[in-house]
Amino acid sequence: MRATKIVATLGPASSSPELLERMIRQGVDVVRLNFSHGTAQDHIDRATLVREVAQRAGKEVAIMADLQGPKIRVGKFTDGKTELRPGQTFVLDAARTEPGDNDAVGLDYKDLPRDVRPGDTLLLNDGLLRLTVDKVVGDQVHTTVRVGGELSNNKGINKAGGGLTAPALTAKDMEDIKTAMAFRCDYLAVSFPKSATDMEMARQLANVAGEAQRHKPALIAKIERSEAIPQLEAILKASDGIMVARGDLAVEVGNAAVPALQKRMIRLARELDKVVITATQMMESMIVNAVPTRAEVSDVANAVLDGTDAVMLSAETAAGKYPLETVEQMAAIALEAEAADDITLETDFANKRFGRIDQSIAMGALFTAHHLGCKAILALTESGSTALWMSRHHIRVPIYALTSQLGSQRRMALYRNVTPLLMPRLNDRDEALVTAERLLVQLGVLRPGDTYAITCGEPMGHPGGTNMLKVCRVG
Repeated sequence: MRATKIVATLGPASSSPELLERMIRQGVDVVRLNFSHGTAQDHIDRATLVREVAQRAGKEVAIMADLQGPKIRVGKFTDGKTELRPGQTFVLDAARTEPGDNDAVGLDYKDLPRDVRPGDTLLLNDGLLRLTVDKVVGDQVHTTVRVGGELSNNKGINKAGGGLTAPALTAKDMEDIKTAMAFRCDYLAVSFPKSATDMEMARQLANVAGEAQRHKPALIAKIERSEAIPQLEAILKASDGIMVARGDLAVEVGNAAVPALQKRMIRLARELDKVVITATQMMESMIVNAVPTRAEVSDVANAVLDGTDAVMLSAETAAGKYPLETVEQMAAIALEAEAADDITLETDFANKRFGRIDQSIAMGALFTAHHLGCKAILALTESGSTALWMSRHHIRVPIYALTSQLGSQRRMALYRNVTPLLMPRLNDRDEALVTAERLLVQLGVLRPGDTYAITCGEPMGHPGGTNMLKVCRVG
């Protein structure tokens, strides 16, 4: 079975119930709703669609609401676009209200004139165009085009090295958080956070918005600003996970710096018991082609070998011609990469101390199952913490997390090497153990003679109470 999870973005190309069901059956574990597009009702309708289709497919998937964040973009052009030539002057005008032309364009981001100085480099359209700031006159930023090309409506603006002061959470984001809580999103992705404070504010807003439904989503920090790198550990500790958002990050820090940063972020996330998603252009060519490039195959495989929990598809599934084929290819690549993955449990545990009994039990289950050759690890868990800790270490023994909480089941859909299952809440330990074994036998995971490790808490039903490890053989 595949350990690495797949996040797919829902969009026009993948919104038919039949296609979405096939995508979920072929390997989608998390569905991303991009709040940069559509109305509040659109997102509510799509979330309803995902829940209905997942039920038909017989697989619970997580829903991730991805906030738009600040609109650091140029305005619109008279003809929808213009062609900038190297050496020409071009004005970015925060006060301009009329459509742009070849000499100037308005700005959605009105604070740009206060964020830049002469000599700064501005990168437009994901870094494809490069402008040098010559001077700032009132609301106008006068620039010289260094690398030209086509510039069309609403393309993004980055400043090389970072330094734009736009807040991570806009008024639109705050309203969108309420929408996401209305359909009980499992993960809330926050765009452009610069510090732990941004994530703490998002959590507070989400908890307040979800209070009526007693729902608290997990928070994903999208690392896409250069300012976030020095604050990475603090941001991680304030979040439930991170997304290695390589698009805007690469524009700000430079393409060459991203691979090493990706490895560092994945490693640190796993060390801090957080989940991590690797995103942006993973299978970009499959927007128009039926097969990926060799470089894309290597990119996905390397993220898997680095230990990412999930790999993400954006335009590939939202607007591409081959959404189903892209999911199938990504799943196949992940499986091949996992087969070559090194198991380093002894190294992972060397000189490591555990401050909690439940965490020690989780690590003991991994070690025992690996060396005993168990068929599976069963973790009876309410919150999902035990399964999360187990999933931080590479092991070829599949982990099945059994919970009575539907929210926990959906959240665990993102954890690497974890298959979350729903089972009734039972207060009797022996009855729970028998029920868990029977469920795995019914699913065909366990057969007579198979050994497996199982963890639970006694007394039953208390989050954080895992204190028992047992090795069993199916009779």
